[in-house]
Amino acid sequence: MATSILDIAPFIPSDKSLGQSLLPDKAISLISQSAKLTGQIAPLTLARLEQHMAAINSYYSNLIEGNATRPHEIRAAQRGNYSGDPAKRDLQQESLAHMQVQEWLIAQKPDLDRLFTPDFICRLHREFYQRIPESLWTIKGEQGEAVDKVTPGEWRKRSVIVGQHIPPEAEDLAPLMAKFCETYHPKKFSGDRKIIALMAAHHRFTWIHPFIDGNGRVGRLLTDTALKAVGLESYGAWCLSRGLARSSTQYKNLLANADAPRQGDHDGRGQLTEKGLINFCDYMLDSAIDQVTYIRDLLELGKMRQRIESYVTARNDDRVAGISGQLKSTASLILFTAFQQGEIERAQALELCAMPDRSARRLLSQLKSEGLLSETSSKSPLRWEIPEHAESWYFPNLNL
Repeated sequence: MATSILDIAPFIPSDKSLGQSLLPDKAISLISQSAKLTGQIAPLTLARLEQHMAAINSYYSNLIEGNATRPHEIRAAQRGNYSGDPAKRDLQQESLAHMQVQEWLIAQKPDLDRLFTPDFICRLHREFYQRIPESLWTIKGEQGEAVDKVTPGEWRKRSVIVGQHIPPEAEDLAPLMAKFCETYHPKKFSGDRKIIALMAAHHRFTWIHPFIDGNGRVGRLLTDTALKAVGLESYGAWCLSRGLARSSTQYKNLLANADAPRQGDHDGRGQLTEKGLINFCDYMLDSAIDQVTYIRDLLELGKMRQRIESYVTARNDDRVAGISGQLKSTASLILFTAFQQGEIERAQALELCAMPDRSARRLLSQLKSEGLLSETSSKSPLRWEIPEHAESWYFPNLNL
C-alpha cells in the first residue's frame, strides 16, 4: 500500500495539545533568546563566530553518526595535515565536507521557497557526498559486506529498515517528499508555530528516510538552515547539533519513540503518536534554548573581557598550549575592543597600546602573526579572530 503524506500526520501537535504543553512558550523563549544574542554582539563578530562554529557543528553532527574526529583534527585537515591512517583521513575529509557544505549554504542564503523544495534537499545531499571520499559511499551490512552504494543527490532505490522502523517504499519517495516540502513550508504557519513545525519536520524527515544514507546529517543541515531562514539570525553562532550530540542517546530514543503509531483515542488524531511528537519537539526546543543561552552567556561582555585577560595572563605564564612567547598586558584591551566592535581601526589600536609608536606597531604585528587579529589589507581595520590556541580560553567547554 502506497505511503501518503497523511501517514505522517499529525504534522504538528494539535492546537488543543499545544495549549496543554509548554511548546509555544519554549518556542517564544527561543526566538527571544536568539534575538538577544543577535543584538548583543557586533555583526562582524557574529559572522566570525559563525565561521568558527562551523567546525564545532561539523564535529557534533558527525559525532552523532559515529565519526569522532575531534575539532583539532578537523582544523589540522584544513591546514592539509591529515592522519596517516586511511580510515581516519577519510573521516577528517567527511568532517571537512560538512564544513564546506555549511559554507556553501551561507553563500547560497536560500530563502524558504527555495529551501523547502525536493530539488534543494537533493542538492544538499549531493553537495555533501560529492565532497567526501567514495569509500564512504559504500553501504555495509551487519557482517561488514557491501550491500549498496550512495548515489549523491538521489532518493534511495530500495526498501530499508531503520531500527524497528520500516520507512516508506522507494517508489513513494518522490511524491511524498514533494508533499513534505509543501506541508512543512513555514509560510503555512505563524508565530511560535513556525519553530514548532520545524522541529516536527525534523522528525518526519527522518521517518521518511529519503536517502539510502546521510539522512541524519542532511536533516540537521536542513533544520539548521531553516531555523536561520525563519528569522533566528544568531543561528550559526550557536548550533543545535552540539546539544543533540551531548544527549545523543536521548535524541535517538525520542526520534524512535515518535515513529510509533497512534496509541489510542487519547493520542491525537493522526496516524502517528502525537505524544511522541510532542516529547520530541519539547526535547529539540530545550536543546536549542540550552545552546543559545550557553553562547549568549559566554559572549556577555564582562565575562568575555575577563577570559581574554586570562588568556593574556596565561600566555605570560607559559600556560597556553600550541604557542609560546609573551604578550604585553595591553593586548587584552586591544583584543577585547576588537571583539566588542568586530574590528578596530589601526589608529585606535595604536592609541590603546599606550606605548611608543614602534613598540605599539610591534605588538600589533605580533597579534596579527599569531592569528589573534586579521586584516584584509595593509590599511584595513583589524578584525577579531579565534585562533586555535585561544579557543579554549575564549570559549571554555565548547568541545565537551
